[in-house]
Amino acid sequence: MKIKAVYPGSFDPVTCGHIDLIRRGSVIFSELVVGVADNPRKNHLFTTEERLELIIEATHDIPNVTVVSFKSLLVDFAAGSGAKVILKGLRAVSDFDYELQMSLTNRRLASDIETVFMMASEEHSFVSSTLIKEIAELGGELSSMVPGFVERALKKRLPGR
Repeated sequence: MKIKAVYPGSFDPVTCGHIDLIRRGSVIFSELVVGVADNPRKNHLFTTEERLELIIEATHDIPNVTVVSFKSLLVDFAAGSGAKVILKGLRAVSDFDYELQMSLTNRRLASDIETVFMMASEEHSFVSSTLIKEIAELGGELSSMVPGFVERALKKRLPGR
């Protein structure tokens, strides 16, 4: 059975944890659409176009993954993509509290789209984009948490590096 899923996020920046989830999700689902949220209310470090480019570079070798941006409700994006599943990553119990609320809201809005939770791999369970930006700003070592091209992009963007 072919099942298409969307994996949404801001990916500001994309981390090794995100890439791990994309790779694992691409094995489970016949197609995986990585949806980069274009939310003008959020203060992103990288533009939507830059985030798209970084994820495309990170996933160029995965044939059943596509990367696009979206500005709509997640369930509308999923439905418009032809997806029946929203893939969400969980790092800790605190993620679950928020994601459960979002999942139930999405089910209320679109009962034909399911949310599937995937646990982060142990080596990536502590990594967040917020933490990555803070480490980068203070000049810390990032090579085990982001691909080299993301680290280089962070060095260009953040004056502290």
